[in-house]
Amino acid sequence: MTRKISEESAVTDGRPVRHWRQDVVELAALLRTWWASRHGHAPPDATGAAADTGMDPGASVLWRMRTTVKDQPGSLASLCIALADRRIDILSLQTHPLARGTVDEFLLRAPRDLTASEISQAVSRAGGEGTWIERADTHDLVDAPTRVLGLATRTALDSAELPLALRQLLGRCAIRSLPGGDPAALEGVPAGGALEETDTVMRLRAPEGGVIIVERPYLPFTPTEFARARALVELDARLGLRVPHGQDVLTLPRGNAITVRRADARDLDAAKALHERCSPRTLSLRYHGPMGDADRYLGHLLSPRYGRTLAVQTASGRIVGLGHLLWDGEETEIALLVEDEWQRRGIGGELLRRLVAMAREANCEHVYAVTQSSNTGMVAVMRGLGLPLDYQIEEGTLVITARLETTSVGTPRSYDRSTRGGAEST
Repeated sequence: MTRKISEESAVTDGRPVRHWRQDVVELAALLRTWWASRHGHAPPDATGAAADTGMDPGASVLWRMRTTVKDQPGSLASLCIALADRRIDILSLQTHPLARGTVDEFLLRAPRDLTASEISQAVSRAGGEGTWIERADTHDLVDAPTRVLGLATRTALDSAELPLALRQLLGRCAIRSLPGGDPAALEGVPAGGALEETDTVMRLRAPEGGVIIVERPYLPFTPTEFARARALVELDARLGLRVPHGQDVLTLPRGNAITVRRADARDLDAAKALHERCSPRTLSLRYHGPMGDADRYLGHLLSPRYGRTLAVQTASGRIVGLGHLLWDGEETEIALLVEDEWQRRGIGGELLRRLVAMAREANCEHVYAVTQSSNTGMVAVMRGLGLPLDYQIEEGTLVITARLETTSVGTPRSYDRSTRGGAEST
């Protein structure tokens, strides 16, 4: 069962639900002054938030916190005072009005010796309910309007950015796309989208006619978040298909010139021709199933809704390699296909490094590749990245996961590094 969220979700009887919160900035300033007078610190100045609290940044940590408080005057003030008593500085605050109560979202700087449990208990005693808290980092210091504008800009430049923008807007969540050809997927989803009764699943009409499903079981969505997500989808729909046209021309050791560029659904016929030139083994290493089904995956793979695709083409315009970066719920998959005649020339390694760089730009923490345990070529190019790798083998299937959060991608290696393999190899 779903319920439609209207644009008037923040008002009741024509009046703002939280009209008394309009002076929240002044309240925050008063609390800082109160804190300084109690503890003998100088008034706040331009030296930064750490100076405001008297805390050394090295002795403090950042937290993101949400809690629900009653919709009545003084509830926010009580919460802020409780945080100040624990020497917790409020760096930013967003309010999400609900029909009953309000969800307050904080970015906090707290003393390092304070635990999440201690902060939650202080908030609970001050009237907060349903409190959720997790560690934050410096990226969270960007204020919400600036972050949303940045995501809108990225979405406007590239159709493939929409799932990533939604993920960054809403935090850790799983995003799935259902094609428009499935009538059951559209059932119960109005033009403006819908938020399920549990508030943990939102369904949005995709611009191409399908449905985008966003799930976040650990933290319910608010009407404000739903409205922001819907606005990004509407922007994507208005602008139509957009794929960056940049390309790089590279020269292989044998003297062949190749071009690496973004690919999309307009390359479908050329991609099918690539399949026809590939051997059964090469296709088997890539698709892990009946070779007669390989072509039917291409529409999905080339759609910007499911990820990004890089194409390698020769001077004559023939595509000889494809690299895919696929959004898989909360995960990110990498897959490669190189025509037999063009293997062992470093093309797979070049594609892989570029795809990993894209994953980094998208703030992905790791990427994984699925292949056969006999595909030593894919293992070699993954190891050539210089990233921490995890291996899982089950019934001949090998899953290689590269962690991106701590190690940078290595300098591109020369093209004369030869490896054996097929679809997922150089």
